Amino acid sequence: LVVGLLVSIFQAVTQIQEQTLAIIPKMGAMMAVLAILFPWLLTQATTYMEGIFSNLPKFIGG
Repeated sequence: LVVGLLVSIFQAVTQIQEQTLAIIPKMGAMMAVLAILFPWLLTQATTYMEGIFSNLPKFIGG
């Protein structure tokens, strides 16, 4: 959201209306956030799946 706002302000000030210019910083920001959050996401997914597999007999009635 912040990156989009900054790019929009930059485009308005410089009167550049190229859409490619708007997408590149947003993609870069998303890649940076994903790189920062990936270890946490992986830990959460692993913990969730371990819980499911360890309780599988309870879930299927065994």
